Amino acid sequence: MATKEKDTNKELEVEEIVSKSEQFIENNSKKIIYSIIAIALVVGAVLGIRHGYLIPQEKKAAAAIFKGEQYFARDSFALALNGNGSDYEGFEAIIDQYGSTDAANLAKAYAGICYFKLGDTQKALDLLKSFSSGDNMISPAITGLIGDCYVNMGNVKEGISYFEKAAKQADNEVISPVYLKKAGTAYESLKQYKDAAKAYTSIKEKYATSMEAADIEKYIIRATALSEN
Repeated sequence: MATKEKDTNKELEVEEIVSKSEQFIENNSKKIIYSIIAIALVVGAVLGIRHGYLIPQEKKAAAAIFKGEQYFARDSFALALNGNGSDYEGFEAIIDQYGSTDAANLAKAYAGICYFKLGDTQKALDLLKSFSSGDNMISPAITGLIGDCYVNMGNVKEGISYFEKAAKQADNEVISPVYLKKAGTAYESLKQYKDAAKAYTSIKEKYATSMEAADIEKYIIRATALSEN
């Protein structure tokens, strides 16, 4: 009886830690995604103008997306997505009207995040998957958010595969530790503690100076101990 009670308490403790960890990582991943996209927009616009690659259609799309970015930055996701009924038509309209442009491609990422924040996970997943980028910061961040979509839809294993893919794609101390930690907490939710310990250990060994590495030892110890029970 005492053993069963002890096991129950341990499971509740793990669930609480996992919940807090996921909330912490979600808050930080939001900042990462927003900052990466903002930086990419500025760099892309500067390079486009400097080298004369912005054709009229691209310029129109870039102008159309500007107000949406402002709504997005204020967390006005519905307005960013659907427009204000006046001087801004929304990310969805930009995707439809300027489908072949870089701005429309970026609008898919914005729209996907908007849908995710508004709770339409399937629509978010569809748009995020349609976004394409070879950038080693933006692409992993979007890949990781696809993982969040799958987890929210109850497909935790698929979510883990995207978290691990995002970490591998990025291979840097900004993004990789975030998604390795997400993979670890997701593994723990499935009681796959050896895999969780492996994910946490990767943070310790590969990204030792990252913020996530600061307290990762306790995650490794916990996951390892649970794997031996």
